[in-house]
Amino acid sequence: MSGGLVALLDDVAAIAKLAAASLDDIGAAAGKASMKAVGVVVDDTAVTPRYVAGLSPERELPIIWKIARGSLRNKIVFILPAALLLSQFLPWAITPLLMLGGSYLCFEGAEKVYEALRPQGAAHASAEPADEKTVVAGAVRTDFILSAEIMAISLGEVTDQPFLSRALILVVVALLITALVYGVVGLIVKMDDIGLKLAKTRSGTARLIGRGLVRGMPGVMALLSVVGTAAMLWVGGHIVLDGLEKFGFGWPAHTLHDLSHAAGHALPFAGGVVTWLVETLGSGLCGLLLGAIIVAALHLRPKNTELVLT
Repeated sequence: MSGGLVALLDDVAAIAKLAAASLDDIGAAAGKASMKAVGVVVDDTAVTPRYVAGLSPERELPIIWKIARGSLRNKIVFILPAALLLSQFLPWAITPLLMLGGSYLCFEGAEKVYEALRPQGAAHASAEPADEKTVVAGAVRTDFILSAEIMAISLGEVTDQPFLSRALILVVVALLITALVYGVVGLIVKMDDIGLKLAKTRSGTARLIGRGLVRGMPGVMALLSVVGTAAMLWVGGHIVLDGLEKFGFGWPAHTLHDLSHAAGHALPFAGGVVTWLVETLGSGLCGLLLGAIIVAALHLRPKNTELVLT
């Protein structure tokens, strides 16, 4: 009897060790997959703060929390099952779907540029009070595309894993990245409040830092808005170029790759940085061109048609 119990306990211990090793493997794979998607994570972090710009300070964190919940819902409820099923049964469908998402990012980024070039429209928009539901819906919609890219990149790093392990790894990636992105976003948007508290302390150094934060955060938020728009164009353009290459239409991506490396070789003391900058700028310009075409089709053409008809 005791011998059987000891054997059972040994089996349980062995299973526990195996489970712990599997969790370690899943954690390591999730960390590796997350690092591959770090570029899109940075873009997501830069894009989100512009959605709470101009809102009352007491509503900033609640709105970010709503966007974070929407982002996690995007990843876990919609993107993860779809990505797993597509990778298992229709792997060819992932690329065109990502290209559609990239085109939407290009459109949204180009539309922001279009609105910025129309001062009357921008002034009219800024005069209207922000609607929280509209803000959250727009942020979650944009997050869906970025989250899909993050999960697709992460999925590409774990395709050799069994189906269940693949699913668990992507769940961990979704939780880690959502916490990271929206934790940083929350810190950014409340930095001015932190500055106010520091400015009221007795320490001279803390007061100096606090005043610097209060004075500098409006400029930082404005810069992040610009970076967020540029990030949408960059990521969207890159997704579309990469998709075209996978479908055999690779000369745009190859041309950009050759130009970026030629620029890097021309400036060897900063070759890596120059190569990245040229490739990023090229992807952004391609995204802006595609987005401008979509904006023109959706906004300008109906107006011209209406003028002709009248």
